[in-house]
Amino acid sequence: MSSRLNRALGPWQLMFTGLSAMIGSGWLFGAARAASTAGPAAILAWMLGAFIALVIAATATELGGMFPVAGGMVRYANLTHGPLVGFMAAGANWLSIVSVVPVEAEASVQYMSSWPFPWARGMYHDGVLAPDGLAAAAVLVVVYFLLNFWGVRFFARFNAAITVFKLIVPATTAVLLMAASFHAGNLTGAATGGFMPYGLSGVLTAVATSGIVFAFNGFQSPLNLAGEARDPGRSIPFAVIGSVATATVIYLLLQCAYLGAVRPGAGGWAGLSFSSPFAQLAMAFDLNWVAMLLYLDAFLAPSGAGATHLASSTRMTLGMQRNGTLPDLLGAIHPEYGVPRPALWFNLGAAYVFLFCFRGWGILAAVISVCTVISYLMLPISALALRRTLADRPRPVRIPVMRVTGALAFMFSSLLLYWARWPLSGDIILLMLLLLPLYLWCRRQDSWAQHRAAARHGIWFMVYLPVIAALSWAGSTQFGGHGWIAYGWDLIVVAVVSLLFCLWAVRSAVPVPDLSLMDEADDGLPAIGH
Repeated sequence: MSSRLNRALGPWQLMFTGLSAMIGSGWLFGAARAASTAGPAAILAWMLGAFIALVIAATATELGGMFPVAGGMVRYANLTHGPLVGFMAAGANWLSIVSVVPVEAEASVQYMSSWPFPWARGMYHDGVLAPDGLAAAAVLVVVYFLLNFWGVRFFARFNAAITVFKLIVPATTAVLLMAASFHAGNLTGAATGGFMPYGLSGVLTAVATSGIVFAFNGFQSPLNLAGEARDPGRSIPFAVIGSVATATVIYLLLQCAYLGAVRPGAGGWAGLSFSSPFAQLAMAFDLNWVAMLLYLDAFLAPSGAGATHLASSTRMTLGMQRNGTLPDLLGAIHPEYGVPRPALWFNLGAAYVFLFCFRGWGILAAVISVCTVISYLMLPISALALRRTLADRPRPVRIPVMRVTGALAFMFSSLLLYWARWPLSGDIILLMLLLLPLYLWCRRQDSWAQHRAAARHGIWFMVYLPVIAALSWAGSTQFGGHGWIAYGWDLIVVAVVSLLFCLWAVRSAVPVPDLSLMDEADDGLPAIGH
């Protein structure tokens, strides 16, 4: 084993990793779940989700251009705010990515359950996988593992080939469904409670929990694979912004097609229930060949996304090892294939834990969405902090008005966390706080002075999490709270509080970042700090 990564990914290959991660199981179920939460206003939810993703991604591209390292998403916070915040942010980020691997397998099996065969129909019942469905999903996770096992070039070629197919099938499905049956009145909601039947809160909750944040989370993949990118200063922004923009067009087409094709009954949009939404609609309109194509894509689309997220989470594990918070064994890289295989095995095991603990797409997608939001928090903070502490450092990608962009990105992340609704928002924050004992064990060799310094730079984060949880608990009933803060005012309070924490967080940064933490010289790459 060695520690060398191969810079083998060009800009298009890097963009395909982001796009493949976004066009996964989210397109199979996201439109249906968003409609059940927001009604026709789900269109606004996708547009808002895309805008928020682009704002957050903008800060991330500046960081990725400065430090094109393996597992970059789990390394920036460690550089700017020390090991405590670095570990907490990395833990949330890793959880949000590795848990996607089993959810993509679950999506494929859930679509398989609508096949016209008795053995297939028994794989999925009442929103969860049956034992035979669980076994099928477990086999698919092994397939994702093998696609990564023989190197990034093999993975990239497979991914590029199927991503083109994954773009054609959703777009074709949307167009054909709209041609077969499109009820324009559905979009206005004339017979179903109006355009926004569940209010603005339904739109905001749809962004946070219905799979929209989950879908756009794929923009992280190019950043985590930046250590294997050629000309990262050009490739990273092209890959991140290009993948988000393309995915947005596809998801808006799908949402319009779903809204126009279905006929909500007495239960309204929330009363609709499909195990395989687009395939069932295609069959209802005698588009049987489209349904067959969808069943094929139900394997390919999630498989591409699952393999991509496994690649991304593996580089995150490598990055956490280089942060000093995971064993050295996980940093070993195969000398021939350039893959961190011990980290790959580790993430395979983690994927199985999530698979067996969360046996339904909707259940796991909501959990992932909130973990994803927490992982976003440190991107704008790190970018803003480095504008102060490394002001003169060259930036291949320089985002204009970073003070405004970074503050908006942090505010949006905080609002997404609030929109997730109590008690889910509180449960995930509690999970983050439970990482503290693991952090103390991983850093047990640190001196008291080192722990004190880490706490000084991270106390804002330890206060921020319970404060947002408390606001979620006391907030309006529209977001699951106890109604102590009136609806409307609660959004203003969360926004203002988040901006105050943003100021505190930037001022809490390490005054002189240790650039050796981002030094990739041991990988045979140019030394970042010189």
